[in-house]
Amino acid sequence: MMQKAIPCMLMRGGTSKGTYYLDSDLPADPAAREEVLLRVMGSPDSRQIDGVGGAHPLTSKVAIIKKSAREGIDVDYLFVQVVVDEARTSTAQNCGNILAGVGPFAIENGLVEANDGETIVTVYMENTDSIARQRILTPGKQVQYDGDAAIDGVPGTHAPIMIEFVGVAGSSCGALFPSGNVVDEVDGIPVTLVDNGMPVVMISAPDLGLKGDESIEALEGNTALKERVEAIRLKVGPMMNLGDVKDKTVPKMTIVSPAQNGGLINTRSFIPHRVHDAVGVLAAASVAVAATTPGAVGHDLATIPAGERKLCHVEHPTGALAVEVELSDDPADPAPKSVAIMRTARLLMAGTAYYIPVA
Repeated sequence: MMQKAIPCMLMRGGTSKGTYYLDSDLPADPAAREEVLLRVMGSPDSRQIDGVGGAHPLTSKVAIIKKSAREGIDVDYLFVQVVVDEARTSTAQNCGNILAGVGPFAIENGLVEANDGETIVTVYMENTDSIARQRILTPGKQVQYDGDAAIDGVPGTHAPIMIEFVGVAGSSCGALFPSGNVVDEVDGIPVTLVDNGMPVVMISAPDLGLKGDESIEALEGNTALKERVEAIRLKVGPMMNLGDVKDKTVPKMTIVSPAQNGGLINTRSFIPHRVHDAVGVLAAASVAVAATTPGAVGHDLATIPAGERKLCHVEHPTGALAVEVELSDDPADPAPKSVAIMRTARLLMAGTAYYIPVA
């Protein structure tokens, strides 16, 4: 069967990488769309050797973007996680890293007209029914990718993209603390179930017999630990209003311990079966809010910054991710007033992807 072609851009967004598409260039039918994305990425195959995927969950991601019909919104963004070694995709979660490339993509493709200097792109995130505002440098009405901003997990420096998340608390689970508690006990272990844009389960490292500074390789090789963490994940799925999560990529399981380099808290994240090289953007937003909440897992381990707007550095295996949080002052509503994160993005390639359709 002859190959088919589809326009796309390959972009780095934050510490992730993926293919970005105009919604109109993909099949409208979800099953047909999934088949195209699997073929382009090269899944299922642990190396994704017959596609453009990077053989890791962080580099097997997709953004689908269209001009929005919603009032006050520029573009709609659907995130798709393409599973590396299974013939499966998931839209059950958002991705704040890939989000960083959405505004630049929208400008590059004429969905948003750039200003001379700075352009604000308002994005509706379809996965979680929430909104983000991006501030993008556009001197001469062109997206600027070079700059002096550095983020851990990405070599070099690039132009900063400030992302403010609007109303993301409970976007996947219905509430910031979906169980109604700031702490629950599952299998004899205290856990905090939190959703500030990404469903996350917070577990204290000592409660799992860990120090919290273990390497990615050590955690990946600890079969007993992975089985224990997965057992907890399966049990909290219904508690987080996520149902049966056996075949879902949420919630993320985050092991927390005291910060080692002056940050808020240290993390090791299962996403959910591989250990993250860093920490997801929206997962960091969830961790930061939980760690600053009295009674939640991690609060007693955290070094909490002073001030109304708290710049919280969530540490991870390759550095730290800065989350600016303005906490709620309403006891009846713990959702933060605002959460903002600095990311960078870069256009890597633009052109045409080819795939062989199913016979």
